[in-house]
Amino acid sequence: MKINGNEIKPGNIIEHQSGLWVAVKCNAVKPGKGGAFNQVELKNLEDGRKLNERFRSSETVDKIRLEQKDHTFLYDNGDTLAFMDTENFEQVELAKEFVGDAQNYLQDGMAVTINFHQERPIGIDIPDHVVLEIADTEPVVKGQTAANSFKPATLENGVRTTVPPFVGIGEKVLVSTEDGSYVRRAD
Repeated sequence: MKINGNEIKPGNIIEHQSGLWVAVKCNAVKPGKGGAFNQVELKNLEDGRKLNERFRSSETVDKIRLEQKDHTFLYDNGDTLAFMDTENFEQVELAKEFVGDAQNYLQDGMAVTINFHQERPIGIDIPDHVVLEIADTEPVVKGQTAANSFKPATLENGVRTTVPPFVGIGEKVLVSTEDGSYVRRAD
């Protein structure tokens, strides 16, 4: 689907310079002299390169629609991770480098969404929050109840984070998969 350069919005995936790019930031610029343009920060979906590009309203780009398929995480297979399509039960193996930091939060049976372009996986979406157990942290200090004080902790997956002083070893907490930060105690 073709769109004008001034219609590109953050999150849009476009074909540009023979590659697939996602628009990260967009800024509509109307200079006093000359025509208006859209200053777009792009990130390459294959290799992660970044690019700043100007698109005039007269230019057209191909907006790409991705096919999103629900999968279930099965197991770690050394250098790859195995996922199963929830509709047809076919297995897909993705390289750990492709999955990136999200692999730290994958749990057996976790529902994920894999984005495909022409039957080729180009991205993976995992849940925003996961429940993990605190593997190591400093002991609870009585009377230390300041609202904004946090202490370092290591989660069961090896990720380091900070938690409030009342959280101890063995407790389950809700953690953001975006940055590994503590959200709240798990129910």
